This record gives sequence, C-alpha cells and structure tokens, in this order.
Amino acid sequence: MTASASARVLPSHGVHRNFLQERVVHGRPAPDVVAEEVEALGKKRVFLTTSRSLASDDAMPRRIAAALGPRFAGSFAAIPAHSPRQSVIDGAAAARAAGADLLVAVGGGSVIDATKVMLLCLWEGLDTVADLDRFRRQSHDPSRPPAGAEQRTRMFAVPTMFSAAEFTWFAGITDPTRQVKEGFRNPLFVPQVVVLDPAATLATPLPYLFSTGMKALDHAVERACALSAPPLADAASATALRLLYDSLPKLGTDGDSLELRMDCQFGMWLSIHGASSGAPVGASHAIGHVIGGYGVPHGHTTGVLLPSVLRWNYCANAERQAKAGAVIGVSGARFADAVLAFAVRLGVPTRLRDVGIRHDQLEEIAAKALTDRPMQTNPRSVSSTAQVREILDLAW
Repeated sequence: MTASASARVLPSHGVHRNFLQERVVHGRPAPDVVAEEVEALGKKRVFLTTSRSLASDDAMPRRIAAALGPRFAGSFAAIPAHSPRQSVIDGAAAARAAGADLLVAVGGGSVIDATKVMLLCLWEGLDTVADLDRFRRQSHDPSRPPAGAEQRTRMFAVPTMFSAAEFTWFAGITDPTRQVKEGFRNPLFVPQVVVLDPAATLATPLPYLFSTGMKALDHAVERACALSAPPLADAASATALRLLYDSLPKLGTDGDSLELRMDCQFGMWLSIHGASSGAPVGASHAIGHVIGGYGVPHGHTTGVLLPSVLRWNYCANAERQAKAGAVIGVSGARFADAVLAFAVRLGVPTRLRDVGIRHDQLEEIAAKALTDRPMQTNPRSVSSTAQVREILDLAW
C-alpha cells in the first residue's frame, strides 16, 4: 500500500464508541438479577429511585428491595414526568443521607434520566437547582472514563417502559422556570448494569407502553433515514423498526405475552444502538426536546412530529426512506403515511394542537428548536426558524 493510499480517508469513515455499560441482562426476573449483580460488585448501600405510581406494596421496586435484604438502604419515589430539576435535587439529597454506594432506577425515561443527574449531584456535591447550571451541555467522549471513575457512585436501571434512556450517557431534565428540557452528559451516566425483565412492564399502563414504544420507533427511524450510517447502525435500526412495528400493536391483545414484551424491549434496545456508531437523529428529536419543556410527554412527541419531519425531509433522503419503508413493506413515498397510521393505531396523539401546544407558541418553539443539537444533523439542512416553522405547520 502506498503512503498516499494509507493516508486516505474513506467517505464512510467514522468511530464506533463502546459506552461504559458493563452488562445487559435480559429475560430473567429483575429482583434476582439486581441482587446478584450488587453482590458481585460488593455494594452495601443500595438506594432505589422510582415514581409514585410504582411504589405500591407489590410493585417491582418493593420486590427488588426485598431481594436486596440488608443491602437495601432506602428509596426515593417522587420523580414525576419530565424529571424536573427539584426532584433531581431532592432525590440526590435522600440518596446522600442514606449513604448510598449504588443507585438503582426502576421506571421509565423520566426516572432513569433523573437518576443520572442525581449521580452528578452526588459526585459534585450539588444541593440546589442553581448548582446544576454550570454542568449543562458539557462535552465528553462517552467511551472514555473520566478521572476518578472507580470512586464514583454508579447506577443500575430496570426499565418499565420503552424509552431506551437506560442505554445512553446523556439525560434530559426540565427547568420549569425557563420551559426547557436541558441536556446533561457524562460517560458514567450510562447505567453500569441494565436489566431487561419483560415482567417489569406489566404494571405499566398500555398508553405509556405505546407512547414510549413510539419514541423508540423515532430513535430507529431517524437513524435509518440519516444520510449516512455504518452498516452496524443500519442493521440495528432496521431490526428495531421491524420488532417494534410488529410487536407493539399486539400488547394488550390475546397475543400479549412476556416473549412479545421481550421483543419490544429488544426493539427498544436496538433502536438506540446506532448512536454508538455515530448515526445521527434529526428534527423530530430536536423539536421533541423543546416541546417537552412545554409539558408534552416525551412519548407523545413522536406521533406528533415524526410523520411531518419525514415529509419535510423527503426531498433530501428519499432513498433512505425507501430503504426504511421496505422493512415494513411500504414504499418510501408512503413511509411517512405508514408511521402516521401506526401512531393512530396505537392511539398516541398525532397533532401539536392535540398535546396542548398553542399556535401562538410555534414561533418561540421554532427558535428554540433551531439551536437544539440534533437539528444540526437533520438530513435536510435547517438554517432558519422559518424552516422549522414549516415542519411545525405540517404538524399543527
């Protein structure tokens, strides 16, 4: 090979990063797995985080606490939707008072994201909402442990929905005073161990499973329709799309089973896998981040935005949409319609006005979304609020 050939950068160059997640255990009861993994790591003070809806006597957090026995150090069960800043501070204070050496998040994306930022509060001694300001949007390499990683408290996750927050190294929490969902990043936010127990989804009402499943579909579709992605990301996104498209509508029917729910969990897991290979998301995620700050549940943003984003992007990524459409048996030109029909079938909202967004808020939302990071990687270039408004008007 010549020197010039060895120095050449191929058009498909990139980096695959292995996030600092040690184990994903699937298909076994979560209480047994958590107790085994805690013992293997030698943890003594395990603190559970969850939501009020999962804090009943027979719910999964109680069963995990019972399995932990004397290693159970306490719990915080007051994490609401959107992970507001104050709940993060309060949860961290409770974990600190309990002397926690490991946090275990049991719940959906709000619980898992809030717990990630609780870790930051424990590491940095943060005890007021204002203390969080200086850590917003910090940049890190998610595949490289920061200094002192071995001494830092980590977390496990037992997801009860399909948002896929447990597979990422970033977190979104809400600042209600500014009506924004803000991003925090750290390589050690990714849970050390994830337990995919389909039985953990049984207590979750179907509407939440459908809406978070739609969000997982968004992860897969935007990466499948990105202008370029390595084969590993494409394979993961295509399989995720097929699993979610085939399995989600069967939840709550005579065909429902733990095996079916496991397929949904596998689809959710694969939907986010392309992120480690650098496959980007786009406008659906960017606008979704923003309207989350206006009280729109994270799981409701996809049905509202993704079909319109696909339509707006079609002139730039028709070939990629055709490839994604083939996975579910539709032509590329009809892919947006198929995604919309799927959302309708699941009963999730499909218009901005259906989720409480007022028409007079669209300009403000467009301005905020323009600066959100995924907008920079949308397949069709977006450089003005007027272009974002075009998408919002399609979704109105």
